[in-house]
Amino acid sequence: MSRVVLKVTKLSKSFGKTKTLHDVSFTCNEGEVVGLVGANGAGKTTIMKSILGLISCDGEILVNDTESTFEHHNVLKDVGALIEYPSLYPFMTGREQLQLFARGENREELVNNVVEELNMSKFIDKLTKGYSLGMKQKVGVALALLNNPKLVILDEPMNGLDPKANKELRTIVENRKAKGTTFLISSHILGDLQKIADRLVIVDDGHIVKKTTMADMLNSGKHSIVLKTSDNVRAKDILSENGYKVLESNNDYVRIAVGSEYNLSVITKTLGNYDIDIIQLNHEDSDLEDSILELLTSSEK
Repeated sequence: MSRVVLKVTKLSKSFGKTKTLHDVSFTCNEGEVVGLVGANGAGKTTIMKSILGLISCDGEILVNDTESTFEHHNVLKDVGALIEYPSLYPFMTGREQLQLFARGENREELVNNVVEELNMSKFIDKLTKGYSLGMKQKVGVALALLNNPKLVILDEPMNGLDPKANKELRTIVENRKAKGTTFLISSHILGDLQKIADRLVIVDDGHIVKKTTMADMLNSGKHSIVLKTSDNVRAKDILSENGYKVLESNNDYVRIAVGSEYNLSVITKTLGNYDIDIIQLNHEDSDLEDSILELLTSSEK
């Protein structure tokens, strides 16, 4: 079993009379990517700031079995983070910012490696006051990865990145994960998160509503098949009469809900008994966004 790198237990936080976190508990294991998902205001950034000791909170936070608190930050020496937007000195170059925070005897090597890894050589030696949002975001991610931390916490890291840069970042996360780095990532770009996260912690209004693997989350979503038959109108009625849930139908196709495993031969035989042929069939699964929206909607009821 993988070693627990981050353990959050009964984390609670109030701002004045407003309670924003309610007994939040979860873990992150060595060499895995955990996605922290929820709507704006759900509490994701507050959780991350609490882990990093940027705000005080109630509960227990352990990083590599050592407590992380608002007063003591020593445990965070092996943690890299990007929270909200990167704060850069406008009259320094991107490289100078990285050199400022690099640690150890091989600082220049660390800087050169992360510049190459994030493909920043074209702009890294220019003043950051002229950077685009995407350039600033890349430097922010670079600062989080710079000293090869064991735990990396990224709050909306894909914000402002173009599709090419998004793919590059996913590749970096996957490569570092393979070497044992643990990631806690929040993102509204669920399509990208779906491609890299092993597990999900889903937050709504300061409560954890679900902790699950990515595979189980996707499998819990809706599965459907879209049929084009020799007689779609009759096919709809026949399938309904035989217990299938028809989600949508018209003269061009019939969409029915099925389980994650369905028996095509039974559907074919059912329609064949009425001399209806299947001309075309497509299988469709709900994506991560659909599954999470459905979960959050049901939790509000």
